[in-house]
Amino acid sequence: MDFEIPEELKMVQSMVRDFVTDQLKPLERSILGRAADLSDATMYLPIEKEQELMEMVKGLGLWGVSVPEELGGAGLDTLGNCLVEEELAQTIVPFSFGDVTPLLFDCNEEQKEKYLSPVFDRRRYPYLALMEPEREAFEIEKMELRAEKKDGHYVLDGKKVSLSRPGEDYFAVVFAVTEPEKGPREGVTCFLVDKDTPGFLVSGDGEKTGWEAQVREPISLVFDHCQVPMEDILGEEGNAFLLGKKWLPLRRLVRGARCVGAAQRVLDEATIQAQSWQSFGQYISGRPSVQAALADIATSIHAARLMVYEAAWKADRGDSVRREAAMVKLFATQMIHLVADNAAHIFNAPAYVGGLPMEIFCRNAVAMSATNFALQLQRNIIARDILKGLKV
Repeated sequence: MDFEIPEELKMVQSMVRDFVTDQLKPLERSILGRAADLSDATMYLPIEKEQELMEMVKGLGLWGVSVPEELGGAGLDTLGNCLVEEELAQTIVPFSFGDVTPLLFDCNEEQKEKYLSPVFDRRRYPYLALMEPEREAFEIEKMELRAEKKDGHYVLDGKKVSLSRPGEDYFAVVFAVTEPEKGPREGVTCFLVDKDTPGFLVSGDGEKTGWEAQVREPISLVFDHCQVPMEDILGEEGNAFLLGKKWLPLRRLVRGARCVGAAQRVLDEATIQAQSWQSFGQYISGRPSVQAALADIATSIHAARLMVYEAAWKADRGDSVRREAAMVKLFATQMIHLVADNAAHIFNAPAYVGGLPMEIFCRNAVAMSATNFALQLQRNIIARDILKGLKV
């Protein structure tokens, strides 16, 4: 088996690494805030700065790495996407290389002009509305948002929550039950809901500053007799489950790559801490417990990285990676939590000290670890394959 990354992808990896080092990491202080009380901390970069960075990435030919070439993107394969995301995850600066939810790839020609292209150019921002308040992850079977067909349109009633970035010009990508008697596989439809649609209300979408800027809270989306035209259905009626299922395994691999990247940055910071911090006149790098923590972090990262790369390689070969993707998400999300715990030991306290990159990385580790329901879902996918008699 060849574990070597292809030369063309090595070049992409190197370009992204240089971009992160030269352009993004120097901006971390502006995100964290310079004031003693962190009152000037922000959640996002200024629009002008984002546009400047976007033009730089376009100059590298890497804008829209996950977007197919026929839709105007760079069209990298799965392994290439994972390599890019791994590098980008090594900074707290919230900037992507034109990442677009793959759900929008299924837009028809009119919808591409109205939704996909503006999102790709950062002129519009989509609220990905799959989750519901008080629900575990994406429990489609328990989805309460309903869409009833009336006089050539659908009427949506219910609530959703989204972790997407807010923007002035936005729309929602909404999963709603249209035919409950058919179950989640045939009775759920995806809608594109514009911000000015009567009955659609968004709350909690203001940009936070200070300490609140470091805490990511979901945005509430309320649909109160919200009328959506038939032409704003994404894909086919009742086909939302298959719409998402098509892209889900590959997105799980990307999530695993992000966990690996974030964990690598934590290891780098923890190593610097171990080599520079003294206790009782000696550097803590000499302590067996600190060395054990560093070794456990590095081993976990190595294992997760190999899992991501192998699964991505299989996906690019045309193999089904449904089970491998579930394994990657399960292991990588548990790994990042273990990494944060070991880093806390090296820093001699929970690494939630305001004003340090470690703070956000460790907070994100908790977010990346996912809910018990989401992890159990991955276990169920893996177990079903095993029980079918398929070899590991």
